[in-house]
Amino acid sequence: MKKIGVIVGNGRLPYSFLKEIEKNKEIEVFPIGLFDTIENEIKEYKNFKRFNIGEVGKITKHFILNEVKEIVMLGKVEKEVIFQNMELDKYGEEIINSLPDKKDETLLFAVIAFFRLNGIKVLPQNYLLKNIMFEDKCYTKAKPKDEERKTIKIGVEAAKHLSEVDAGQTVVCKDSSVVALEGIEGTDKAILRGGELGGSDCIVVKMARPQQDMRVDIPTVGINTIKKLVEINARGIVGEAGKMLFVDQEESIKLADEHNIFIIGVKP
Repeated sequence: MKKIGVIVGNGRLPYSFLKEIEKNKEIEVFPIGLFDTIENEIKEYKNFKRFNIGEVGKITKHFILNEVKEIVMLGKVEKEVIFQNMELDKYGEEIINSLPDKKDETLLFAVIAFFRLNGIKVLPQNYLLKNIMFEDKCYTKAKPKDEERKTIKIGVEAAKHLSEVDAGQTVVCKDSSVVALEGIEGTDKAILRGGELGGSDCIVVKMARPQQDMRVDIPTVGINTIKKLVEINARGIVGEAGKMLFVDQEESIKLADEHNIFIIGVKP
């Protein structure tokens, strides 16, 4: 039987992956939770283990002892975690001290390199999830108005520039202006801040990095994102087709339709 390790961050994406992988009876999964705040259903899996995000050596040893040679890294790791609540083991400390900076990509690729040195391959995050990649289409009954297309175009350009400097991947726009940029606080808080600054009818735009590595940090939209849009009375959300994941699709579309919110995928 094939063994797949899953390093689990916050959000619904890891659970969506585990539900999908359950359909394949030839795969045994070994989920590792990085936080107490991960989905409770994941903690009930047979091979589930909990490690701190800084315990890179212990995580690697766990996979090696269980003969796991392929893993997927899924879920949110908020930037503030890099600076708070990290319990480093010997190898985690060596990795952190060797970094030229603390950008998300720098840290993630250093960890991937450490796994590779120990015979563990990191698979693309959309492994077995290609059916929930964002498509170039409108998913909802509500559609952007002609005048909102200009705002969306400005938002796409701003989100792309933001991702280039690895500061975030989400912007909140309204009336052809950018009202909020994602920073260390993460997407959900950026949306709420955008609602506070811009009021109702904001448009949220989320884009992938220009050279998005599909093994790490693929932008994701799901039901929790849509709930945040409802909370700020947003007009809609835009995701990048072919480079983002759209999880909980049926539930998300239903909620968006109930609140006249649009969900669209675009190719920049």
